[in-house]
Amino acid sequence: MASTMKLAEYLFSRLRQLGVGSIHGVPGDYNLALLDYVEPAGLRWVGNANELNAAYAADGYARIKGVGALITTFGVGELSAINAIAGAYTERAAVVHIVGTPPRSSQDARLLIHHTFNDGEYRRFAQMHSQVTVAQTCLRDPRTGTKQIDDVLRECLRQSRPVYIEVPVDLVSALVPSEALQQSIQMEDPIAASVSDVFDQIVHKIKSAQQPLILVDGEIRPMGIVGEVQQIIDVTAWPTWTTPFGKGLLNETIPNFHGVYQGSYDAPEVHAFVQQADLVLCFGPHFSSTNTYAFSSIPQPEVTIAFTDHEVKVGTKTFRDVPTKAITSMLVQRLNTLELKRYDPYPSLPREHKLSFADIDGADSLSQDRLWRLLANFLQPGDIVLGETGTAGYGVREMPLPRHSRLFTPVTWLSIGYMLPGAQGAALAQRELTESSQYFGIENARTVLFIGDGSFQMTVQELGTIIRLNLNVVVFLINNDGYTIERCIHGYRQGYNDVSSWRYLMAPSFFGAPEGTYTGSARTWGELEAILGSDEVCDGRGLRMVELVVGPEDAPKGPLVQFLQKQKARERTSRSWGTDTP
Repeated sequence: MASTMKLAEYLFSRLRQLGVGSIHGVPGDYNLALLDYVEPAGLRWVGNANELNAAYAADGYARIKGVGALITTFGVGELSAINAIAGAYTERAAVVHIVGTPPRSSQDARLLIHHTFNDGEYRRFAQMHSQVTVAQTCLRDPRTGTKQIDDVLRECLRQSRPVYIEVPVDLVSALVPSEALQQSIQMEDPIAASVSDVFDQIVHKIKSAQQPLILVDGEIRPMGIVGEVQQIIDVTAWPTWTTPFGKGLLNETIPNFHGVYQGSYDAPEVHAFVQQADLVLCFGPHFSSTNTYAFSSIPQPEVTIAFTDHEVKVGTKTFRDVPTKAITSMLVQRLNTLELKRYDPYPSLPREHKLSFADIDGADSLSQDRLWRLLANFLQPGDIVLGETGTAGYGVREMPLPRHSRLFTPVTWLSIGYMLPGAQGAALAQRELTESSQYFGIENARTVLFIGDGSFQMTVQELGTIIRLNLNVVVFLINNDGYTIERCIHGYRQGYNDVSSWRYLMAPSFFGAPEGTYTGSARTWGELEAILGSDEVCDGRGLRMVELVVGPEDAPKGPLVQFLQKQKARERTSRSWGTDTP
């Protein structure tokens, strides 16, 4: 390796070392020189329809591959992307946001150039991003540039959240020392407190528990403890639930896995069992309102041991600076030697289950009370499943997943439209892993997107990117004439929850799909059964698209249906008092 290289070459070489194979983004005048170095560095340039979609896609890519990257131009481009960066921050996707900025001379002279507020102030966009990234750097000096890059990337990996790198156009080709590339970025181990003290307390709680259970949340992915948590679940054989964020990270085919815990919205026997537990091992909690069914699925603190990044809470006592991966690894090794509570007989608790078309009249119209458990028959090992914010996001939570599958469902940020470009990024990451034989030995892995018509209209342009890259994506579009999730919350008869009526199945053709690309539509169970039985849909390649037509007030069982029923009850009450307005 030469002793020096260009700064852009160094940056992209580092990204390749981290496992990034593709960079998302949109060209703009202040990043064009930077883009010249992407493909020579061995990276794929994706090229998205707009910066918001590019950032959504980089987020989806990061959740599968571990880290993702996008490049935007200064000002208008980066602000278009910032909503998606905020979502990645909230839900812990490690995204590297690289921004091409004006030359240092223009910034120093405070020139009133385009893409600025025309006031000579160049730092405002970085200040905005400082609120939604965990580390930021503005490259100004070739002598310190490589260290700045490495420091920011280290934080991206350590915290699994977005970071922000500004590259002035006049620094892109500046020579920098290349020596640091000979070593990978080193992660510093946290300084441990008294690990033995907290471990002893955990073991004591486990040994004395008479009705223990396990609750797994989605932050085990960025914490890097998915494998350890799975081993704990297997060894204890204790009843296990996840949150929506955690679903898809575990092996759902084992007998002690019971799906998503819905708190007060769950079956009475499930809710009672959790409430009566004397020990809850809670891994990776992410207790937002939408991830906990209005906070009702949060376990009682006094019986909970909660494992977060560098803390363990045993009841109401917090042990700080505890390396969670180390403590869970110790727990795996110790469990085999402990006298654990063994459920014999195992409690009678419901599990997620599929439905069969044999039990349904094929002439009946589709409805979401049964739709999702029938669609579960379509899923195959290794599928990445995405359910967009809306009825689809609730429906996919009902689906038992096969081995090695992943699930994206609304968690906290809930930016409508995320899942379509997110599917593009996830499918690309999935293909890269498949091509490198790192995907469980599965060759024909699919990405399966369930999305409502309103959400589809937000980010539909990314169908073109999916088609151009020939990604293996199956799109199920829920056509229910508008924002049904909003109808359930408020205004179920109001026009503001309507959307334009599109000819959705013409979208693949419009966005460049080759002639013969599969499209299909189902209004009845019989039509859906025929579609799901098609080899072209199940085992084909590239884009396939299926429209599922349901009623505008149709929703999966659970909170959305209850919200809608409450609205209607309030309306009936208003009418009985003569206060209803047309």
